[in-house]
Amino acid sequence: MNLEQLVALDVHTHAEVSRDGRGSLSPALLGASEDYFKAHGHRQPTIAETADYYRSRRMAAVVFTVDAEHATGHPRISNEEIAEDCAEHADVLIPFASIDPYRGRAGVREARRLVEEYGVRGFKFHPSIQGFAPDDRLAYPLYQAIEELGAVALFHTGQTGIGAGVRGGGGIRLKYSNPMLVDDVAVDFPDLRIILAHPSFPWQDEALAVATHKEHVYIDLSGWSPKYFPPQLVRYANSLLQEKVLFGSDYPVLTPDRWLADFEKLEIKPAVRPKILKTNAARLLFPAHRTENEK
Repeated sequence: MNLEQLVALDVHTHAEVSRDGRGSLSPALLGASEDYFKAHGHRQPTIAETADYYRSRRMAAVVFTVDAEHATGHPRISNEEIAEDCAEHADVLIPFASIDPYRGRAGVREARRLVEEYGVRGFKFHPSIQGFAPDDRLAYPLYQAIEELGAVALFHTGQTGIGAGVRGGGGIRLKYSNPMLVDDVAVDFPDLRIILAHPSFPWQDEALAVATHKEHVYIDLSGWSPKYFPPQLVRYANSLLQEKVLFGSDYPVLTPDRWLADFEKLEIKPAVRPKILKTNAARLLFPAHRTENEK
């Protein structure tokens, strides 16, 4: 991957369909998500199609699924499959994995194998869908392995469109996605690099507090059009957190085309824009790399 030639690095995209056409979510939860994002009719792209999409825009993207089999009963898309398909498009795609914390020791072994044998660079957690609190000791052996491997832990935070409007929210509990629950994780694993995904409605101030206070906690801006960002998020992105805020779209439900068009209208300092769009993510995902502007 030639980072210098990229215009942006999207740290938040989804693999929603497997090679055999199986979805990453149950039909009920997928339908609720489409209602929430007004994304009816959008076709779930294959990883190869995602690669073509980003390559044509001179962008790279982090790709992952969500493993919530314990809470939902719905089988995940194989992490190995995603990593293998991303490896075929290594010029633009970066594989993350997702491991349900309820998988216990087997999950820890899987995490090590995925990093060491498949080149996975991070792990996606969705506490509300997976049905666990981030500070639950259940997940600590998995965090320890991720920290030791030098990988990234990305946590969904804030409200989710998945399950919205379904009876009982589809059993999904929003409380698990309060970013303050990740603060203990950042304390107990001080070298673990963490991304708090999304503007964290209704806990935006909590996310800003944790990212400001903890050295290795970042915020990605996915899932929302920038025109809806809370003013305090924009203020911190322009100042205290300008080195720790990351471009993310939530593709395919929110495209980078729309996100970037709205971001262009946001009052972000010229010197900060390239940091958000690429430099911060490059430093986080490729620690040994320094862009030309930093040399």
